Amino acid sequence: MSDQPKGVFIDDVEFPFDDSSSILAFTDKALGDKIIPTLCNDDNLNPYGACRVCSVEVQQSEDAPKRTVASCHTPIAPGMRIYTNSESVKKLRKNIVELVLSDHPPDCLTCEVNGNCELQDVAASVGVRQIRYAKGDNHCDREKDLSHAYMRMDLSKCINCSRCVRACDEVQGQFTLTMTGRGFESRITTDNDMLFGDSSCVSCGACAQTCPTSAISDVFQSKSVEADKTVRTTCSYCGVGCNLEVAVKNDEVLSIRAPQDAVNAGHTCLKGRYAFKFYNHEDRLTSPLIRKDGVLTPCSWDEALDFIKGKFESIKQDHGPDAIAGISSARCTNEENYMFQKMIRQLVGTNNIDCCARVCHSPTAWGMQQSFGTGAGTNSTADIPLADLMIVIGANPTAAHPVTGAKIKQQAMSGATLIVIDPVRTELARMADHHLQLKPGTNVAVLNMIQYYIVEAGLLDHEFIKERCEGGEDFIEQIKELDVDAMAEISGLDKEDVKAVAIAYASANNAMEFHGLGVTEHSQGTKTVMLISNLAMMTGNLGRPGVGVNPLRGQNNVQGAADMGCQPHHGPGYLWMDQKDVQDFYEDKLGLPTPTTPGRKIPEMFDGAVDGSLKALWIFAEDVVQTDPNTHHVVKAMQGLDLLVVQEIFMSETAKMADVVLPGTTFLEKSGTFTNTERRIQQVNAAVKPLPGTKTDGQIIVEMMRKLGLDQPDFDAAEVLKEVASVVSFFEGVTWEGLAASPMGLQWPVNKKGEDTQILHIGEFKRGKGKFHYHDWKESEELTKHKNEYPFILTTSRELQHYNCATMTRRTSNVQILTKDVIMLNPRDAKAKDLISGDRATLKSDRGQVTLDVEVTDRVKKGVVRTTFHFPEVLINEVTSGVTDEETKCPEYKIVAVDVLKAS
Repeated sequence: MSDQPKGVFIDDVEFPFDDSSSILAFTDKALGDKIIPTLCNDDNLNPYGACRVCSVEVQQSEDAPKRTVASCHTPIAPGMRIYTNSESVKKLRKNIVELVLSDHPPDCLTCEVNGNCELQDVAASVGVRQIRYAKGDNHCDREKDLSHAYMRMDLSKCINCSRCVRACDEVQGQFTLTMTGRGFESRITTDNDMLFGDSSCVSCGACAQTCPTSAISDVFQSKSVEADKTVRTTCSYCGVGCNLEVAVKNDEVLSIRAPQDAVNAGHTCLKGRYAFKFYNHEDRLTSPLIRKDGVLTPCSWDEALDFIKGKFESIKQDHGPDAIAGISSARCTNEENYMFQKMIRQLVGTNNIDCCARVCHSPTAWGMQQSFGTGAGTNSTADIPLADLMIVIGANPTAAHPVTGAKIKQQAMSGATLIVIDPVRTELARMADHHLQLKPGTNVAVLNMIQYYIVEAGLLDHEFIKERCEGGEDFIEQIKELDVDAMAEISGLDKEDVKAVAIAYASANNAMEFHGLGVTEHSQGTKTVMLISNLAMMTGNLGRPGVGVNPLRGQNNVQGAADMGCQPHHGPGYLWMDQKDVQDFYEDKLGLPTPTTPGRKIPEMFDGAVDGSLKALWIFAEDVVQTDPNTHHVVKAMQGLDLLVVQEIFMSETAKMADVVLPGTTFLEKSGTFTNTERRIQQVNAAVKPLPGTKTDGQIIVEMMRKLGLDQPDFDAAEVLKEVASVVSFFEGVTWEGLAASPMGLQWPVNKKGEDTQILHIGEFKRGKGKFHYHDWKESEELTKHKNEYPFILTTSRELQHYNCATMTRRTSNVQILTKDVIMLNPRDAKAKDLISGDRATLKSDRGQVTLDVEVTDRVKKGVVRTTFHFPEVLINEVTSGVTDEETKCPEYKIVAVDVLKAS
């Protein structure tokens, strides 16, 4: 008897066996092509086996009888013989499709108005050219549901494959759609049978992307069939770094979908998929402007840049280069940020360069540098399925980082333990195994308690601490002295709940941490990051898959802007600007002088503008008047400048105060790279030309550099990237061509061979050994000074529908879904203040006051109010304070002492 074959035979051709889970997956992989047609299958979804179009004949061995099975969920086995196109299989598939078409609009096979129709393709592949069973009962008279801002539901086209339901469940985890009824009465419905637009849908588009018949479709989808090209680029909203496929015709964006071979794996949020119409909105700035007689007046590019040059020269002559400063952009590309800091440093001659990392994640960078030696995320979102436990601290990823948030939801629903530490009952908090709803500003107290209980329970990873860390013994002795009862009272938590969290975290095989601005935007933000780092080190949750400390970056390129040197103390690549050898390094690399005096951080720039020591400020794609704290102080700073240059796409609150406004471009009009929250460098490719009258931001900077005396070619992202790679050590192997050939991008550090790094600190830390830090809790100065007069704590955050100050999203249909900022108020506080949902109330602090609508909800605890800052009509930062993180001067947005008053 011959040995049993170890391979698998597909139509009598043998292929090596592998561990693909199903016949369909094995066949697709072996042949490199999808030769088996499917209708209910989607690579993002679990096998379902409903339509049976993917049926094949199989033999378990050469002598076994043939049987017909659905290939999508039938396991593969060595020696199996698969027949993908036998006569019986072809007849079965054809008959299935004919029956599907019998309950479908009669013009289906010739329809061209609903975008790409997978059902048409499948019908053609099985030889169906006309509808065979056209008579009898059907559902072709179902009414269309046009209530949704971004999608249409036409269930006359539905074939009950359940792909939309499964995508909503398995990709987004929203459970908005379901299948109701039995037999002929089966149909898709939204929750509580609502109109689509009134349902709990979060507009991620997963249902529309997977639907094979356009029964659910994008409002833009029908246009996509007209596209003359598709451009792959990277989203410019949050730090997840989703890849997008942009359909374009006649220099107009028709639609956006998500490619499968990307970090987002075919998934987006409503912002990335739908909120792109801002790019050619009527509000776009399309001419440079100079203030003349108090009025911003259109002018030529040369006039605008010559005016700036003249002002710079005059200020440098009278006050020196340090009277000039620049604020760079976390929304723009690495290459643009690199050139901007180069212009400010090497040509203007000052280290007065900063970016919005200052007001969001500077404590993360500083704190993790002190603990690990590198201030960046240690792992990848691809590790989430490997985590046994996830702890989310001060972050609301389903709203602010939706694709990552959906992955966390899915892993939690798959059985992983989920811990949320947040003063607000977020979506993830509602589904968490443990929610520590702490008092805002007590992160350090709570984390010290967790560390105490880990030590008390004897759950330390002693080997990791001994071999890979320093300062562990002193740290453990200090932790043992902690008064946990006092910390419990301070934080407003039951210490037994904190103990349960500590034991769960330290007992997990793989514990993965995520944190956001609820950690960093505090006076003890940097200290909190160090304590989070302690947790990972004391339990050995570093340097391997499924673990780590993973900050969730707020803006699309906040990581990249910092990487490129847009900070006063760090040049490109995080080299310290106060060191002589670093100054010599940059001067040697660039052939230009490097400034030696210390630079100003953003709050110090504003203080300098107020006291007169800072005379000029160039703000590149940031709206500091709306987004930075204590608006009155920011406005006073802008008014105190001799020159304010604002480079923007819209007339923002800051641009309204400018002396010169320069019209830049959106991400859809430029090329370059973004670096996401997991250090992933990805290409941005221009889909359309810049609007007439505008220039790409890189080109604006290059032309200004020419005015300042440096001969420069026109801006070319690929050429700038070469220079970046020669200066920034962890970009050493990054090339434009290499990124184009890497759909998933490259995670820095990237070596000379172009090999990237998915996980940091394997074997040893960047600084050699990880360092433990002990910090005591300290109450915020904001509360110490004001809590008696202003008894409520205001904390701020974002909503899913809008991004930051909503400069872009307010100019899309997102504004139809969420129309205003509101105050969230606990029911007990609302009763005491005689307020109900829908009333108007005033938030008052010692800086100012704002009035908003009230939403009474138990999502916030008594004594805490929460709001957002998306709408300039409100300007929440009128009430926020000037208190900052002790180390980095990151503003304390999350702690504001206020009172709540019923508006008259």
